[in-house]
Amino acid sequence: MTASPSSTPADVLVLQHLFEDGPGFLGQWLDAQGVAWHLRCAEAGDPYPDSVRGYQGLAVLGGAWSANDERPTLRQAEALIREADALGIPVIGHCLGGQLMARAFGGRVERLPQPEVGWLPITRVDSPAARAWLGDAVQPTVYQWHQDGFIELPPGAELLASSSTCAHQAFALRQHLAMQFHIEITPAKIRDWLAQPGEAYPVHVLLHRDSVQDPAAMNAATLRHQPGSEAMADGIYRAWRARWQA
Repeated sequence: MTASPSSTPADVLVLQHLFEDGPGFLGQWLDAQGVAWHLRCAEAGDPYPDSVRGYQGLAVLGGAWSANDERPTLRQAEALIREADALGIPVIGHCLGGQLMARAFGGRVERLPQPEVGWLPITRVDSPAARAWLGDAVQPTVYQWHQDGFIELPPGAELLASSSTCAHQAFALRQHLAMQFHIEITPAKIRDWLAQPGEAYPVHVLLHRDSVQDPAAMNAATLRHQPGSEAMADGIYRAWRARWQA
């Protein structure tokens, strides 16, 4: 993956919160499409730009923080999301990024009754918008790692998918897509996360076996589901790009 230097023009701005939650397949996809992109990582001390004006698309990545944490960069990300909406720039959010979109547009994010970690099925809504964004599969398997969720959608948002543990897995609002799952996931990201999963993960494996996979089950599932995830991601990112302004 090769993000462009911030001194050169780019079509896409990618906001990264933490070192371990990088662009993954999104960066690979942008490179394969020949799209120039800028990456700003909060944990690295990269200042977020004052404006998204001049970009065609905005992508917001995930991270272990809560969207409700009082961190200046989270509020800056929300301000850039709202500006992108005002300018007609399509925003795509991954996990924490989707939660920040929900907050920015008037929704609500809270801790869910139980976490989702690993390769788990979601159920796509039977609607034109859901098919346009997520594809034709009714129950795709996607990668999850979250405890919070956008429990209240923003005004005017359309629900696209749900799961047994998390009622709101994705929503569309105007030209934007917010996802609770990690469609940008790669095997390398999963290896990094399992190497340092945090103190809560072993406890969640024991308490929530229906929604939290242990490392062996997760690694086996990665071999089965990574190709389908990348195919789904390609369709999602193409739908996002189709909404960029010419």
